[in-house]
Amino acid sequence: MDTFLDFEECIRDSPAFRQSLDKCESDVAELESRVEKVMKLCSQMVNAGQNYTSCNQLFLSGLAEFTAYHKNDSVIVNCLRQFSQGLQEMIQFQTMLFDQTQRAITQQLTNLLSQFVPQIRDTRREFVRIGDDLDAAVVKNAQVSRHKPVDAERATHLLLATRKCYQHFALDYCLQLNNFKVQQKLDILNSVFSYFHAQYTFFHQGFDLLRDLEPTMKTMASQLSQLSTDCAAKRKDLENTHLLVQQRDASGEAVIVCNPSDEGTIQGYLFKRSRKKNKTWKRCWFFTENNQLIYSKSHKEQPVVLFDDLRLCAVKSLDVIDRRFCFELLSVQKCCVLQADSEELKLAWINAVQGCIDMAYHDQVMDQNTQVKESSAPVLVPDPPFHPPALGVALRGNGNQRCCDCGEAEPRWASVNLGITMCIECSGIHRSLGVHLSKVRSLTLDSWEPEQLKLLCVLGNEVINGIYERNPADGLQKPSSGSPRQDKEQWIRFKYVEKRFVTRDPDGPGAETSKLRAGEKLYQASLNGDLVAMATALAEGAEVNWSNPEREGRTALIGSAVGVCLLLKRGANQYAADEKGNDPLSIAIETAHADIVTLLRMARMNEEMRDSEGFFGSVGKIRYYYYLLFI
Repeated sequence: MDTFLDFEECIRDSPAFRQSLDKCESDVAELESRVEKVMKLCSQMVNAGQNYTSCNQLFLSGLAEFTAYHKNDSVIVNCLRQFSQGLQEMIQFQTMLFDQTQRAITQQLTNLLSQFVPQIRDTRREFVRIGDDLDAAVVKNAQVSRHKPVDAERATHLLLATRKCYQHFALDYCLQLNNFKVQQKLDILNSVFSYFHAQYTFFHQGFDLLRDLEPTMKTMASQLSQLSTDCAAKRKDLENTHLLVQQRDASGEAVIVCNPSDEGTIQGYLFKRSRKKNKTWKRCWFFTENNQLIYSKSHKEQPVVLFDDLRLCAVKSLDVIDRRFCFELLSVQKCCVLQADSEELKLAWINAVQGCIDMAYHDQVMDQNTQVKESSAPVLVPDPPFHPPALGVALRGNGNQRCCDCGEAEPRWASVNLGITMCIECSGIHRSLGVHLSKVRSLTLDSWEPEQLKLLCVLGNEVINGIYERNPADGLQKPSSGSPRQDKEQWIRFKYVEKRFVTRDPDGPGAETSKLRAGEKLYQASLNGDLVAMATALAEGAEVNWSNPEREGRTALIGSAVGVCLLLKRGANQYAADEKGNDPLSIAIETAHADIVTLLRMARMNEEMRDSEGFFGSVGKIRYYYYLLFI
């Protein structure tokens, strides 16, 4: 048990009190030095921990770079990401530990020293000074002569006052020393306890974190085992492949990659003759992709498209120049001479390019006649490319979520040439109008071309109603989904057949002048690719085959692809020739509009296929139309 300074002994100022006071003062000095040492070591520990945390953070940054490097490997990415997250949380726990250690040790012990030690030193200084004064007063009182009563009385009073002041400071000094001895135990133990509580929290958080990561670690362990097996198998496979290639007969022939299953794509090196300098040839890497011929001069440069659309090209062997193994690609806009390394490679390239051209037309015919294909005998043909469901695309148009004529929700039918969606009851009424007014197809059962879906999205119910219902008749109300069929039929006939609700100028020009203006409006809108203006012009009475006398008698079938699609669905004559005898297909070929060329050729082939014995019997005519371009 600790011993404290006795206040009674302090009053007596006995040698025992002086001995206890010296011991107490030495204990305070020793405790102060040791506390300062602990705080210094704690600061060093915290600084070292913060340096460790910084290095650990840099290590995590390195792991993040690992993750970015292996971004295509899901196993490695998931593993590194999980461990990085766990380590990041551990770093946060460590930061919290160092912060709590700083507060627990340094701050609390600093508060202990700053609260008591300065006050104890000041009081001790006054205690020593008053003690010296007391010693001087005692000596002076002892030296006064008895024959000098006045001096004796003065010395006695001084001694009494000095002793009283000394006792007061001595008691205060003892009280402060005793309080310090009591408080230092509490503060030191509380500081150490706080530190260990911070350690306990840190390890408990780490335990909880690792326990949560245990399932992930088990999964990663199984993935690591599988990865090890796959790695060993892959290394063996690479060694076998290396051995096969090494043992294979090295003929020295150039290697090309030709994949008939992937739309006849071909890849390999060819010499390309410069169009400006006929004697300059450069070896480049060529490949076909998406009906385009593309080449790259170097792996450091971006590929360059040589021909945008192979459907507008012809390929033939070139035997009239001095260099061997050459062939030529021709289009309306340019030609290009290429050279292979051997006769076999030249023929392979010619056949592959011709196959790409034929495959492009073949796939479009297959897409357009899906229903005929399903009802015909099985034929080994490439599968058509995947397209998103027509219903989901059509319902994106403004107002297409409800029937255009009665407002019923979730329409499942559409009119191709009007660009609207409708319910099943209104679709039956539209069918009775005739395909020249409304051609109805199912959004869930029939196949749809991209241009047809674009009509539904660009036009749609909101735009068409804004045209055909712009000026509703007095006393006639638009039917709802619950209205009788007779009301719906009357409204639809008034709307699309008689066009009663289309805005017209009552004081405007005559019928012929109105048709002329509507035709001019249709022609200009087709050139601009403005579907809304085209639909408005057709509603106002424009003739779909109107020819523009100011443009050599050409029709509107020369604008944008989606505009041509709209006119074809409205019954436009694709054979209508201008004053020079050129039909829309010839004009599209001359102006290099590949999309319009494709649409018009598909329309012609559809007409011929409807007159032929079957769909697959006429597929062979594709090449005839292709060569027709260059005859």
